[in-house]
Amino acid sequence: MKNIKYLILSLFTVISLGACVENDNDELTGGATTGGLLSVNNQLISYVVGSGATYVATGSVFQGREQTTSIDIYKSFTNNTTGSVSNEVLLKTITIGDTTMGTTFGFDLTFTYEELITDLTIDGAPLPANDGNLNIGDYWSLRYASNTSEGDLNFNAKTTKVAVGTRYAGVYTVLESAYWRLGAGGSDWNGTDRIIESVNATIYRHKGVGFWDDNEFYFTVDNATGVITIMDVDLDGNGVNLNGQPIMTCESNNGFTVLECGASSSLAVPDDVDGADELIMTVGYLTAGSGPREFFQRMVKQ
Repeated sequence: MKNIKYLILSLFTVISLGACVENDNDELTGGATTGGLLSVNNQLISYVVGSGATYVATGSVFQGREQTTSIDIYKSFTNNTTGSVSNEVLLKTITIGDTTMGTTFGFDLTFTYEELITDLTIDGAPLPANDGNLNIGDYWSLRYASNTSEGDLNFNAKTTKVAVGTRYAGVYTVLESAYWRLGAGGSDWNGTDRIIESVNATIYRHKGVGFWDDNEFYFTVDNATGVITIMDVDLDGNGVNLNGQPIMTCESNNGFTVLECGASSSLAVPDDVDGADELIMTVGYLTAGSGPREFFQRMVKQ
């Protein structure tokens, strides 16, 4: 009787182990036996307005018993302000070059702004030809669908969000600075922090000036050249004052006597490796009957 019980127990154990091994294989392959096992590396990509860049999303496909022959990537757009969502259309199809069972094939998906907006409409209108008309926080959603050798179409759970933002927003540390009052200088605010905020897709707000935190001014960046243009008006079109006096820029009300205006007087220097972008700015204000107050600073993004 004991031998019969042991035999039944042993058979049960073998069956259980076999079931566990089969289940483990399914979990390890993520259902690769049905095909379409797709890994997406980039679940968030920052789209920088005005950059004119080509963006890249990468991923890989594991080939199971049912092979993935191609990947269809679909796109849609969401307006962050209104919540409206566009139609969804095909962005690109990627053909898989290696369909050998057990192999992993890596792929690159490249796209430009023109490709992102083609054939998309939202609230009855096409997306703007100029990306400067987008809102901060708007985004595209990219969905990945695997086409298999058995004729199946499997959508992947992971997507890529391409979010509209501005490159130079953030907190900066001042590396070099100088304050000149009526031609006399020598003081600086090195080591302090400065906040750069995104106002919209093209305009930034600079909080503070020199030693005074209760000031602000606005600027734009030409992403092709890096040239910074400091605005002499605020968002309502009113003249900007610093410490109660009209702002002085290289473009208008230029009264600099020490600092020079030129190609590098106000400049953005991008760092595509570490993200430590630098901003160089020359600004000031002009006191009637007295003279100019001039500020120079070079700061790095934290």
